[in-house]
Amino acid sequence: MVSLKLQKRLAASVLQCGQCKVWLHLNEVNEIFTANSRQNIQKLVKDGFLIRNPTKVHLRHVPHMLWRQRDRVDTGRQKRRGTWEAQLPTKVKAHQD
Repeated sequence: MVSLKLQKRLAASVLQCGQCKVWLHLNEVNEIFTANSRQNIQKLVKDGFLIRNPTKVHLRHVPHMLWRQRDRVDTGRQKRRGTWEAQLPTKVKAHQD
């Protein structure tokens, strides 16, 4: 297997992403290997031999905690932090009445 380090670095620069996001078409390794300039890399991107992988979306911790709060899990007296004023300000409470 030939080393495509240079091509991957140039492709990451052209596609404006990290090197991990660059996908190389394995059937066209010889053609990719001969590309040694940004212009050649741009041509390969146009042909579809080099592709930028989509970004992955990770589930954040906050929605998970909101689901647990909705299900009344981990919402007991010991889990509360801050004073009552911090949890529900009296100004807000006055507007609710």
